Amino acid sequence: MLWDILENIRVALDGLLSNKLRSGLTMLGVIIGVAAVIALLSIGAGAQASITNQINSAGTNLLFVMPGAPRNGNVRGAFGGAVTLTYKDAQAIADPANVPDAKSVAPEFSRNAQVIFSHANLNTSIKGVTDSYQAVFGLQVEQGRFVTPKDVSTRSTIAILGSQVAQDLFGDVNPVGQKIKVSLPKKGHVSLTIVGVLAKKGNALMGSPDDAVFVPISTAQWKLFPGHNPRGDLLVSRVNVMAASKEKTDAVAGELDALLRARHNLAPDVEADFRVLNQADLLNMATQVTGTLTVFLGAIAGIALLVGGIGIMNIMLVSVTERTREIGVRKAVGALTSDILLQFLMEAVVLSLLGGLIGILLGVVLAKLVDLSGTMSAVVTPTSILLAVGFSLAVGLFFGIYPAKQAAQLNPIDALRYE
Repeated sequence: MLWDILENIRVALDGLLSNKLRSGLTMLGVIIGVAAVIALLSIGAGAQASITNQINSAGTNLLFVMPGAPRNGNVRGAFGGAVTLTYKDAQAIADPANVPDAKSVAPEFSRNAQVIFSHANLNTSIKGVTDSYQAVFGLQVEQGRFVTPKDVSTRSTIAILGSQVAQDLFGDVNPVGQKIKVSLPKKGHVSLTIVGVLAKKGNALMGSPDDAVFVPISTAQWKLFPGHNPRGDLLVSRVNVMAASKEKTDAVAGELDALLRARHNLAPDVEADFRVLNQADLLNMATQVTGTLTVFLGAIAGIALLVGGIGIMNIMLVSVTERTREIGVRKAVGALTSDILLQFLMEAVVLSLLGGLIGILLGVVLAKLVDLSGTMSAVVTPTSILLAVGFSLAVGLFFGIYPAKQAAQLNPIDALRYE
């Protein structure tokens, strides 16, 4: 049996080599399909790895308290859209008597706005923060200083630029001491004096500090944006809480839930108007999103493989027609139906496997080029290669069966008389 298979592989290769151009064009669909599967799955895996690294780099003991989801009748909005989290809530969280397992608390009030310097301008995130924000997120100041408690208490019109914002607005000019303008609806322009520039931090799940402008939280709430709810309470977009250790993260989450439910007069069985996220929650959310994206990308690439399989079936049917007389001769000298079936099936499989191997090389090269470009990361995994090879083999078997059966079922007398 093994000898028969090897002989059929040799015959299949001879048949393919005798029609090099046609074989190459037939394999092209499989090559493109396999390369697309590997490249797109690699991009999906790279995105998941990148997000995981971002979450882990933020610290495994970091929690985020977000406002709840707004409701309009039975329609529920996205989490973070309600105006339920106040500055007084953040102050209560910072009290060690309320959350004893918290190490640092950094409230934040953020909005997007147009920032202008001379002829340069960009739309970026303006983050109102306190001095504790720097320690919680491990930010390093490259020039000047960060926000101080005095800046918050006096509502100082100062700003600290992320590294990318500084580069976009000022280029090689030292920004410290310069003034930028924030364009605001109904308020015109508010001038801010730059007192610091942050060192490059890189991407982060909750927004890169490189692409942000930092101001005292009181300045953001009073002078830049509408920072009050209908009752007149100062609002915060998020409260960032660092637990004393990774082991105490769950304890801090429980303390935060109990404290805010008590402050907002919510019973334990009532849906909260806030949400506490930890690193595990963020990682699960990111895994679900990237997993869905990877499956979607793989399915799109699978369509290309399907088209390649149809091309194989088409060319094999043509091959059966061209070689009808050859089939008749084989049957006349004693070839069994199973021999003819195996011969043509093996040709289809060899055709798809050769295309698959070339596609693997092309897919790996494409993934490496994407990774080296720096626009996005791509990680080639053994799973993607095995999936692509398995799929290409399945395509050869599936689309080769019908032409092989057509060849095997030919009447030898009719086949010999075929012209």
